[in-house]
Amino acid sequence: MRSQQPVAPTDYCEADDVCARWQYRRMADTPRGSGPLTQYFVASSIDGFIADENDNLDWLLQIEGGMDDENPYHGFIENVGALAMGATTYEWINRNHPGDWDYDDRPTWVFTHRELAPIEGANLIFTQDDVTTVHAAMVTAAAGRNIWLVGGGELVGRFMDSDLLDEIWLSIAPVTLGKGAPLLPRRRTMPMRLESAERARAGTFAHLRYSLR
Repeated sequence: MRSQQPVAPTDYCEADDVCARWQYRRMADTPRGSGPLTQYFVASSIDGFIADENDNLDWLLQIEGGMDDENPYHGFIENVGALAMGATTYEWINRNHPGDWDYDDRPTWVFTHRELAPIEGANLIFTQDDVTTVHAAMVTAAAGRNIWLVGGGELVGRFMDSDLLDEIWLSIAPVTLGKGAPLLPRRRTMPMRLESAERARAGTFAHLRYSLR
């Protein structure tokens, strides 16, 4: 298993007016005390799938308005200092965007039980550790910025099981898939609090932000 020590992330530009509309905050009062937010930023179909049964995202990428001004991603990523993802998500990136890494030098933990090919220029830490151990390391590496759980849903569920998930940022695409990779395969009946909502100008996506706190 290849591993390396993360390096500190570089500085990023200040949040724009989209960030202001979404009331960005880098620090939160959580059961762990004050610290960076741990956030699940993701897109899903109306019926709650983030990929189809073949781990394909063509259904998502063909929808108009995915990256218009109402999408909070650009402001969101400016406040991210560390990332975590599962092996399936990492392999999708490597397979569909070979040699391309959109997260600069942000330290990224990849949860895997097998050898994975590294992406040149990415600051990667391949791990089999439990989410609690990794989360503590991510908080240190993020240096006051937030933590992005990229996916998939089962990995995010493990963070939620350990009460480490603070927010879900959900872009709902106007399609149904019927089956595929679930958004978050956990039962939670305690209502989350809706913090923000935006409608895509194209009349397609709904961008929602929920707090679990």
